[in-house]
Amino acid sequence: MTQYIVTGMTCAACQARVEKAVGKVRGVSSVSVSLLTNSMGVEGDASEADVIKAVEEAGYGARLKNGSSTRENKEKMSASAKLAAEEEALKDHETPKLVRRLAWSVGFLLVLMYITMGHNMLSLPVPTFLSHNHLGLALTQMLLAIIVMYINRAFFISGFKSLFHGSPNMDALVALGSSVSFGWSLFVLYEMTVKITNGTPNTDLMDIYHHRLYFESAAMIPALITVGKTLEALSKGKTTDALKNLMKMAPRTATVERDGKETVVDIDEVRPGDIFCVRPGEAIPVDGVIIEGDTAVDESALTGESIPVDKMTGNSVSAATVNQSGFIRARADRVGEDTTFSKIIQMVSDAAATKAPIARIADRVSGVFVPAVIAVAFVVFVIWMLIGEGAAFALERAISVLVISCPCALGLATPVAIMVGNGVGAKNGILFKTSESLENTGKLQIVAFDKTGTVTAGRPEVTDIIPAEGVTEAELLATAFALEARSEHPLAKAVVAAVKESSCTAAPVTEWKALPGNGISATQSGQRLYAGSGKFIRTVCRLDPAAEQKERNLSEEGKTPLFFARNGKLLGMIAVADVIKDDSARAVDELRNMGIEVVMLTGDNERTAHAIGKKAGINKVIAGVLPDGKEAVIKELQKCGKVAMVGDGINDSPALTRADIGIAIGSGADIAMDSADVVLMNSRLTDVSAAVRLSRGTLRNIYENLFWAFAYNIVLIPMAAGLYQGIRMNPMWGAAAMSLSSFTVCMNALRLNLIKVHDAKHYRRIKHHASIEEAIKELSMKKYTEEKTMTKTLMVEGMMCAHCEARVKKALEAVEGVENAVCDHYANTAVVTLSKEVEDEALRKAVEDQDYKVVSIQ
Repeated sequence: MTQYIVTGMTCAACQARVEKAVGKVRGVSSVSVSLLTNSMGVEGDASEADVIKAVEEAGYGARLKNGSSTRENKEKMSASAKLAAEEEALKDHETPKLVRRLAWSVGFLLVLMYITMGHNMLSLPVPTFLSHNHLGLALTQMLLAIIVMYINRAFFISGFKSLFHGSPNMDALVALGSSVSFGWSLFVLYEMTVKITNGTPNTDLMDIYHHRLYFESAAMIPALITVGKTLEALSKGKTTDALKNLMKMAPRTATVERDGKETVVDIDEVRPGDIFCVRPGEAIPVDGVIIEGDTAVDESALTGESIPVDKMTGNSVSAATVNQSGFIRARADRVGEDTTFSKIIQMVSDAAATKAPIARIADRVSGVFVPAVIAVAFVVFVIWMLIGEGAAFALERAISVLVISCPCALGLATPVAIMVGNGVGAKNGILFKTSESLENTGKLQIVAFDKTGTVTAGRPEVTDIIPAEGVTEAELLATAFALEARSEHPLAKAVVAAVKESSCTAAPVTEWKALPGNGISATQSGQRLYAGSGKFIRTVCRLDPAAEQKERNLSEEGKTPLFFARNGKLLGMIAVADVIKDDSARAVDELRNMGIEVVMLTGDNERTAHAIGKKAGINKVIAGVLPDGKEAVIKELQKCGKVAMVGDGINDSPALTRADIGIAIGSGADIAMDSADVVLMNSRLTDVSAAVRLSRGTLRNIYENLFWAFAYNIVLIPMAAGLYQGIRMNPMWGAAAMSLSSFTVCMNALRLNLIKVHDAKHYRRIKHHASIEEAIKELSMKKYTEEKTMTKTLMVEGMMCAHCEARVKKALEAVEGVENAVCDHYANTAVVTLSKEVEDEALRKAVEDQDYKVVSIQ
């Protein structure tokens, strides 16, 4: 997406005009204009020159957001230069100008109001040269009105320009209302002049003429609109505070080691692999890994969590987080735009440049609103003239209709709420990549969780140590450590970590061999040791009924039992499980209370999957799902309602993309975060329900804003037209009401800052939107699950060495349907993995042709 700054827009009609103009440019696939940030996001291969030309031809100005004129220069800009350009784009240049304009306007307007109301109505004193000088008073009013109108000439320039381009905006309404008031007053002034020059004027007649003058309205209308614009600009500025504050946290310099010395350099000069130093109180400049030192780091800039996180050698650190206690040296990993912090800023900025679907409603209305209001004002004038009311009365009604109508409230209703909602999300570590994702997250009906690393911690831990009868726990742990220490398997690492905590020691082993998919064998002090699954261990020793029952119990609890044996005798088992996260059950309960169905997808078997699901409070589980099957499952679930997929791994990215809303865990793979619509920087599952809560709050705020904007116009336009009996609205009050409408919308949006996204107390349990029981049953029966791997174990006599193992392996793998064969001459076994059913006789013949005897096949 290429982003631009658009100048000259004053209301939703301007926004619609720019979108329409740029949308016609060849090569533009989509365009989104934000009135709130005066920015425009364009996707496609259209040149910047063509886009800018289209905007200028529509009567507005445009430039690239980073100040560059070409894509090549844009790419050459440093990260800090882009950040500075981004800050400059968000800087409030408009409010100071509006405040100055308002101050001058009010000064001259007070004098005008003193004459028109103070003197003419209340008989307050005026200078002698104006006392009883009717023509002098009228001329003074005209001059003061001209001054105020000149001070606010921007309304007239923009308004009449938009009229000439055939796309009238809100400024056109202001310009027409003020100009018509001034023109009518000028006509009345000429009438007064004629009466005065024709003879001595009647005092009562002159008073009637004074009451027909609307110079104060001509001045009051732009002045009051300026009041509204100023309040609107101030409140709009607050809606971008979150993004501005994020940018202020970005480090500008880094202390790196160059030629053995510490040197302070600009942040753009840091390269991957550089060693940088951070002292207590300093911000960490780039993403990296600590190579020396321990500290506590305040990561609130990324996660919203105020509690510091302990860091030590080997731990990663992120840019813009603050080192609080110790001195550290770290190696730069990701720099510039690649840092996590830069990506957060980009996500929030891009979200502000996109448009929520609900905003299209207001855009469609705003596109025809101003022309319709001008037409209505003309019709009102004609009708009152036909009824027989005087021109002054008819004009007053028409002017009131022009100035009270407010398309701005419609145009701001959605973007201000979206901007504040995005800011609140960013402060809480919840990043919505687009406005559409912020809107749609609250409409979710089904949330599908990946199991590993999402519902569970993704780090297997030892849960049970069960020695066999006559074997001590220390003996079992020592054997386990000796066998698993060399293995890279995650379950083996969990066992090693547990043994290290117990301070057990073990004698070294020889002839260590990993048997893929099965287990490990090794020799220790002349004794043969084995470790592996229940299926593998049964090939080297016999399990008694008690051990088999314990194995079943552990499996039902979602644990994986690892068996250990020595010289054909079982030493015991160690159970390992991927434990669920502390907040998983709470997150699931919160989602269910919000009327959302929760499903868990996993590649585990049914028994393990349901055991994990039960602990997390998830009763709808689809087990045995292949990575590419997750996408198909999401597609099927979408038939039941809007679906979110929550995951963290590379294998989750297709499902994250397929889902209506993809939610990535911040600690996961980069590709998962790139594929997602929402990123949870804290990696907490309760942030899923918090994201839904924030989305629903934002959507509710948008509905409130739209209701106010529509209701305001529906109620007050007829009032201004004089349709309510006994109510006659002065154009000045119409202008005041118009000013307050936009301000009200902005202030209502700012209430979102008060939302407590993690507070579930005020959300009562509601009925689930989607019923997915039948869908879950069908999905469980379909082939989204992994095919059962077929294995057979052959007991082979005659193998004496590694050469014998190689001969048997080669012979078995030559049989059609055999994918792999693992032979062990110590255990006298050959375990074959099959891609299809293979007759036992074919396996037996292959081995016996090599002069080895097959005793049995299991």
